[in-house]
Amino acid sequence: MTPNAVCLALSLGLLAATPSAAFTAWNGNAVREAAAGQFEVRWRGGQSGAPEFWCAAGDFVVRGLGLPHGTRIWRVSPEPRRSGAPMVFSLAPDGAVDTGLVIIWGDDSSLSASSAKALCER
Repeated sequence: MTPNAVCLALSLGLLAATPSAAFTAWNGNAVREAAAGQFEVRWRGGQSGAPEFWCAAGDFVVRGLGLPHGTRIWRVSPEPRRSGAPMVFSLAPDGAVDTGLVIIWGDDSSLSASSAKALCER
């Protein structure tokens, strides 16, 4: 398990300590623990495309978990996602799928937390 995955598991354990605990990202999406070492961004309706999910994931990693902006995030929920289903992310590449975004250069299976946060509408 990578150091980031260990930190995620510990942080998510604290987040899950109370059933109602959830992180609300800058864009209003709720982020909750999914499977061990993974977290999910909940669907919010209308404006819930891939960029909004990634925005919330990046915000959660930086503000919610307190990890560095360079922390890599992988999408692990397969495409196509059912309408209304959450998008699941991990800090480890195991089970990673395509980001669902158009990436001009670089790796198309992960984003840094800062790149994900850059997708937030300001």
